[in-house]
Amino acid sequence: MSQPLSKRLGLIIAALLFLCTAAVTLWHNAHVAVLWDLSYLLDSSYRISLGQLPYCDYPFAHAPLTFLLQAAIIHLTGRVYQHHVLYAAIAGATGTVLTWSILSRLLQEKLQHPNLITTLLATPLIFLGIYSVYPHPIYDSDAILSVLLALYLLQRVTASTSTLRCLLAGAALVPTLFFKQNIGLLFLATSVAAITLLAITARLQRRPIQPYLWIATGATTTLALALLTLHLTVGLHNYLYWTITFAAQRRLPGIGAMLSPYHQTSLLWTIPTAVAALFLLKQKFHWAKPAATLLLAAPFLSTLVTLPFTDDPSDRADQFLALWPHLLVLSILLVAFNLRRRPTFQTLLPIILLATIHATFLSQQLWGSTYAIWPLLMLLVASLLAEIPTIATPLTGILAATLLICGSLYSLSHERLSYTQLSGTPASATLPPLRGLHTAGPWLPAFEELIRDTNRTIPVGDTLLLLPGQDPFYYATGRTPRFSVLLFDPATNPYSPQRLVEQAVRQNVRWLIVNRTLQLNEFPLANHADYLAALQPLFTLDHSLTNYDIYRRK
Repeated sequence: MSQPLSKRLGLIIAALLFLCTAAVTLWHNAHVAVLWDLSYLLDSSYRISLGQLPYCDYPFAHAPLTFLLQAAIIHLTGRVYQHHVLYAAIAGATGTVLTWSILSRLLQEKLQHPNLITTLLATPLIFLGIYSVYPHPIYDSDAILSVLLALYLLQRVTASTSTLRCLLAGAALVPTLFFKQNIGLLFLATSVAAITLLAITARLQRRPIQPYLWIATGATTTLALALLTLHLTVGLHNYLYWTITFAAQRRLPGIGAMLSPYHQTSLLWTIPTAVAALFLLKQKFHWAKPAATLLLAAPFLSTLVTLPFTDDPSDRADQFLALWPHLLVLSILLVAFNLRRRPTFQTLLPIILLATIHATFLSQQLWGSTYAIWPLLMLLVASLLAEIPTIATPLTGILAATLLICGSLYSLSHERLSYTQLSGTPASATLPPLRGLHTAGPWLPAFEELIRDTNRTIPVGDTLLLLPGQDPFYYATGRTPRFSVLLFDPATNPYSPQRLVEQAVRQNVRWLIVNRTLQLNEFPLANHADYLAALQPLFTLDHSLTNYDIYRRK
C-alpha cells in the first residue's frame, strides 16, 4: 500500500480544492439570484436578528440553525448581501475539503493508490459541492456540511482518543437535526444505532467501550441542551408542531414518490451489468479484470457518449442524475454483503449515508434534492471501490471524468434552477444592502423601484402584506416585519384565503403589495388568485409600478 500524503502536499491539494470550490460558488452568485428563495432566507433571518422569535411569535416550518447563522451575520456586519455570498462560498469549500479528508482515511488502507483515487473522487466536487449547484445559503447544504463534520470527527475516534474528542464527536451528531429536520432525524438515529452496535461488538470482544460511551454522552447532552433551550425560548411544543407536524403535512411524500428514483429503466441493464462484472472479478482469466472494468464503467461511459448528441440541458441532467439510483442500488447490495462482517465504522458508514440520502429525498425527491448531497454519494462510491481494489484505479478515472465533465455542465448550466427565469438582460442591484446581487431579467430593477416608492409613500410604522412575497423586501428596506407570514408558499403558509383575511384585519394590515409577475415559472400556491380575491374587498388600488400593484386599506 502507498504511503500517506506528505503534510505539505496534502495542504496544497486541500487549498486548491477549497479555492476552486469557493470560486464556483462565487461565480454562480455573480450571475444568478433566485429571489423567491432569497426572500425567505434573508427576511426570515433579518426578522430573527431583530429579536422576533419563530414558532411562538409567528409560524415557521423550518429548523432554525441556518437562519440563526444568517441572523448572526446580519447582527455582526449589517445588511450586506455580499456577506451571505461569502458565507456560502466558505461553507461550500469547507464541505469539499472535509469530504476529501474523509475519503483519504476511508481508502488509505484498502487500495494501492489511495491518494490518487481520493483526489480524483474529490475533484468533481468543485462543481458538485454543497453550494456549487445551488449557490445561496440554504438549510439542506448546511445540514450536509454538519453531516460531513460529524463523520470527519467520528472517523477519527479510536480506543486511544481523548475523552474530549469523543464528546465533541458525539456533540457533532446533533446540529444536523436543527439545520434540516428530515435529514437530521435519520442521520442522528442511524449514527447512534451504529455507535451502539460498535459498543456492543467491542464489549463482546473485550475491547474498550469507553470511546463509544463518551460519544453517546456527547450526543445525549447536546440534544438535551438544545431541547431545553427551545423549551425556554420558543416553547418545545410550538417547535415540534411547526417543524414536525405542520412540515410533514405540507412536504412528506407518499411511498410512491419515495421509490420513484428506482423506476429508472436504465437499471434494467446497469445492475445486471454490474453483477456480471463482479462475477468476472472472481475468475482467473487474463481478460477478466479488463472486462469487469468496462462492464462496471459502462453506465458512466454511456452518459459521456450521449453528451454530444444531447443539446437540451434538461435531458443531459436527466441522464446524469440517472447515475444516482444505479449507485444507490449497488450501495444497498454492499450493505447486505457487509452484514456477514464484523461491524466497523467503515462497514456501517454506507448505512448512515444511505439513510441520510433517502431522508434528503423526502423534500423534493431525486431531481430536486440531490444538489447538496453529492459529497455523500462520493463517500458511497469510495465504499464500493474499496471492495474491488484490483480495478479501483482505472474505474475511478472513468467515474471521476464522467462526474467532472457532466457535473460541470449540470452546475454551470443552472439546470437545477430551471424552476425560475434566468434569461434576459443581466442586472445588478444598486441599493447598498443588496450590492452583490445579480441576475438576468427585469426583476431587480423593478424590485428596487418598489423599495424607493415604498420609502416615499408608505409610513415606516404601517403593517404591510406582500403577496406572494417574492422579494427580500424587509432585508432591503430595514423595515420591521409586522405580519406573521412573509412568503406565501405551501411549505410556509398555514392560512387559507379566508383565514388570511381574518389575520389581515386582526394584525391591522394597512397596505397590500402584489407581485403581478414572478421570477418563478409559476405561482407556488395553485389558488393564488383566491387569496387576492379574498383580500381585495379590504383594499383599494393606490398606484401601480412596473411589476407591483400597491393597495391601501379602505
